[in-house]
Amino acid sequence: MTKRLVLPALSAVAIVYALWLALVSSPDVFQGDFVRIMYVHVPSSWLAFLAFGVTALGSALWLWRKTIVWDRIAEASAEIGVVFTALSILTGAIWGEPVWGTYWDWGDARMASTALMLFVYLGYLALRRATPDPVARAKRSSILGLIAVVQVPLVYFSVSFWRTLHQGQTVRPDGIQMDGSMVAALLAGLAAFTLLYLALMVERVRLARIEDENMLSDSVTAGTAITAPDLDGIS
Repeated sequence: MTKRLVLPALSAVAIVYALWLALVSSPDVFQGDFVRIMYVHVPSSWLAFLAFGVTALGSALWLWRKTIVWDRIAEASAEIGVVFTALSILTGAIWGEPVWGTYWDWGDARMASTALMLFVYLGYLALRRATPDPVARAKRSSILGLIAVVQVPLVYFSVSFWRTLHQGQTVRPDGIQMDGSMVAALLAGLAAFTLLYLALMVERVRLARIEDENMLSDSVTAGTAITAPDLDGIS
């Protein structure tokens, strides 16, 4: 097995194990088997928070060091964060319909703030695509990446700031309000999704480096193809 396959293989095994724990864990007293959606929903949300935090870190380090690898890390992490924010919203909607009787409620603080976070990071990625100059692109997106990360604690604590439809925090200072088998399944899911994030990050940064090298190679090739005009026939 090559080194490139180690992280993907570990994450695949961890995900299978986490899913097995999710299937054999105890059903919730009130939600029944619908609680099993939580074992994908919560890790997806965690992964989004982690990814956007790394985007902010990469943005800060690019502004400080001006090293392209940090810009690649920031971009790659934002892309992953957008995917898992969308997955969090999707699984939350699937869970919400049978439990709350609705797929979506814009009046809910957690739902609305999560949707806003998704739109902002889609804007971050759009800004990158719309800025061809690599230095300007890195600078503008780094500033936005640092500003946008304030949404992460806002989304997380939204259920504490505003008592709307969404349930409160399960993990609280006074303990975890869950059965032991449910805690094990949730922790396994968090660990598995974290490994998946690392695997995706390594591969996406590698692809970004190849894209940059190909772009540089194409630029050099195009430059060598330019020849001086023939001036012999011009009087």
